[in-house]
Amino acid sequence: MKEIKPFDVLVVGELNVDLILNNIESMPVMGKEIIADQMTLTLGSSSAIFANNLSVLGAKVSFLGKIGIDSFSDQVTSSLKRGGVDISNIKTTPHFLTGLTVALNYGNDRAMVTYPGAMNDLTIADISDNALHSASHLHVSSIFLQQGLKPDVVDLFKRAKAMEMTTSFDPQWDPKEKWDINLKELLPYVDIFLPNAGELIQFTSHSSVDSALDSIKDFCQVVVVKNGVEGTMMWDKFQLYKQQAFLNKEVKDAIGAGDSFNSGFIYKFIHKKPLKECLEFASLTGAINTTAPGGTAAFKSFENVKTIAREKFNYTI
Repeated sequence: MKEIKPFDVLVVGELNVDLILNNIESMPVMGKEIIADQMTLTLGSSSAIFANNLSVLGAKVSFLGKIGIDSFSDQVTSSLKRGGVDISNIKTTPHFLTGLTVALNYGNDRAMVTYPGAMNDLTIADISDNALHSASHLHVSSIFLQQGLKPDVVDLFKRAKAMEMTTSFDPQWDPKEKWDINLKELLPYVDIFLPNAGELIQFTSHSSVDSALDSIKDFCQVVVVKNGVEGTMMWDKFQLYKQQAFLNKEVKDAIGAGDSFNSGFIYKFIHKKPLKECLEFASLTGAINTTAPGGTAAFKSFENVKTIAREKFNYTI
């Protein structure tokens, strides 16, 4: 008889708040000042957005990360708790402040500046076997913002697989653009690899998504490549699938859209749904994210998600 665990998913990742500036007249110029008509201070970090939205969809989620002891840390933990995420595995440090990202939004695109703070202080020593054993699935995101954990990320996934966990990994962008993780060593232990098109191309040094996918097919499991309004590609070791994007004509911003996509995919995946169904639902949840500013505002409740799906995208959940 299979053991029933307290959590469906353990998320290991970075934690920060997002200061989002919208309706900006132009790109900033050194020595000059410009105006943003809107400002939002909200839960940030790709990992936290993923965890919150996955929890709202109905999964039992625990978060393992590191924060400082400050007002931003209070906002992070209270926001996750409101989303139903377990925070018992979150560590605190007096040596660093909680991370902060300033996001400048221009339509569907954005520029960001991040202060990592306590993110960099999380190491593999902070991830106990008990924490891993408490969940059936491990998700890791934004590894390049976690410099203390990055050298041991392969070992982390090996440990998870040794405990018979399923796994997923979204690398996110490397701010240093070194892309110094060996995918050939890592991906055999990753069940669902979730890069966007630009990240996969940078990782593999190929000029197109097709050739980049070809270069990792021999050692990957399932690869899902996000490409915004162009849709998504998925390779399942046997076949290539393409999924059209659900288009929102009134985009508030695109912050967290990829993370919300991930939450939809993993929600269906942990419930053992066919991969094609996982892909379609992920595309829907990514689009739902764009109907409200920030990464979690559209995911206030499952009822809210269902309403948006029905009214904006003519889709019944």
